[in-house]
Amino acid sequence: MFRIQQILAFLLVLGASVAVSRTAEAGYAHFIYDVKSGKVLASENADEINHPASLTKMMTLYMTFEALREGRLKWDQDIPMTPNAASKIPSKLGVPAGRTITVREAVNGMIVRSANDAAATMGDYLGGSEDRFGEMMTRKARALGMSRTVFRNASGLPDDSQVTTARDMAQLALALIRDFPREYQLFSARNMEFRGKRLRGHNNLMYRYPGMDGVKTGFTNASGYNIASAVTIDGRRVIGVVMGGKTARKRDDQMAALLDRYVPGNNAASGGLVAFETQKRPAEDTMPLAFATPSPRKEITLGVAPKTVIANLYATPRATVPDTVPSPTAPSRTASSQTMTPPQPAGAAWRIQIAAATSRDQASALLEKAVPLLAQGYGRLTPSVESYADGGKQIYRARFAGFADGDSATRACSVLQAKAISCFVVR
Repeated sequence: MFRIQQILAFLLVLGASVAVSRTAEAGYAHFIYDVKSGKVLASENADEINHPASLTKMMTLYMTFEALREGRLKWDQDIPMTPNAASKIPSKLGVPAGRTITVREAVNGMIVRSANDAAATMGDYLGGSEDRFGEMMTRKARALGMSRTVFRNASGLPDDSQVTTARDMAQLALALIRDFPREYQLFSARNMEFRGKRLRGHNNLMYRYPGMDGVKTGFTNASGYNIASAVTIDGRRVIGVVMGGKTARKRDDQMAALLDRYVPGNNAASGGLVAFETQKRPAEDTMPLAFATPSPRKEITLGVAPKTVIANLYATPRATVPDTVPSPTAPSRTASSQTMTPPQPAGAAWRIQIAAATSRDQASALLEKAVPLLAQGYGRLTPSVESYADGGKQIYRARFAGFADGDSATRACSVLQAKAISCFVVR
């Protein structure tokens, strides 16, 4: 029976390899997709074969979250660092072979540090070997509609046969947001604490672009500089992928330019790209699986899921978004013309933040869309738009105050995420 499974797995990967038989090259590609409308806003070389690099870890994380949901893993479970994993080149956490790492540490390591050893040891654990895990990843890719992707390893380290497309990577980002909305909040983490060390994340664009809350960057010489991004502006969830960038900065600037041009409701003239990357990161952002508290510094603070709600992760409604990414259509630009002037927030300890925008109208429009979703079950809430200046730019935070406790704020955030409205809890 096992021999038959091996043969079937081999045929699956062989067939996938034939389907993408030409050599992958670090050619430029991008794909911008509006989740709410189901429209492709921009597409260039979106189906051309390339190497995923560390975007591969999105699939490793997807399968890790799936194992957590099914009870095959637990967040605080220790898993062994295998010799295979410990031998991976940096970026890595550097745990010696034979020692253990928790699932939580592995997840945070993959998200924040893009740790190759964390990804490989998770693949070894879930698949029995990294090669077999690559086959499992490829089967999952097919199930998610990623028709031109072949995975060979869990980390994205160079392998000539590990290939994908910009459209397939957008499909994977969509699947993470749709299938694991609570775990997806972890992608907002900027830093992590690992055994006494502070490790900084690689996704600099997330700190610079208002409304962006993930997802992943990647680079190898063969792939060029890749990025998959997710942003919410005026209640519209947009997923973007840029592949084959010449440098990290050029890749980030290209993604920002595409979002400025095509994201519905985004005003490119207002300067969507905000230069936060030079700001010092607050210590609160380094706490894995804990909410970040508001920082007195003039920067956007992104939160992640608290330990206290991990046990209830899978009771959360899943986001009502499409199952697949469609073929390209003509770009669509739709902006809300409605505005509102919310009252000043009450002095409640728990709030949720929906967005940080570059105009008051953008922030107000998003609040207006969110108000009906929170009309019942949360007491008397107070929407507000709070503004502050940073480097000569005015930034506007869209928030709700008045939650009785952290649990009610977390539940409200889940309701909004189920409608593709990004949010996080602040205290």
